Amino acid sequence: NIGILHAVVNGYTISTQVVDEKTLEKPFESWFVEEVRRVKYDSKAMNIIHSSLNFDEFSRVLACTIVKKMWDLIQVTHDGTLEFRSARKNSLIQEYDTF
Repeated sequence: NIGILHAVVNGYTISTQVVDEKTLEKPFESWFVEEVRRVKYDSKAMNIIHSSLNFDEFSRVLACTIVKKMWDLIQVTHDGTLEFRSARKNSLIQEYDTF
């Protein structure tokens, strides 16, 4: 489902409203249909990821409340940050040139 993919790649933002010049989380009763749909996609994506992880990885992402944060944590855990990948690539190129 493209909505689930969108939730993983782009993330979900909690609906808010301004009350007395303060930004508060919007109560569920006043959500629009589209807001409910986005939450469902986020929930489905989290369920899919949870069911595919082993216990160690599951416990690592258990505290995440939004699938985008969960996905980013899994990516950093397995691939490393962009700086780490660049440094690793340069290191491998240097090893190859030395060889």
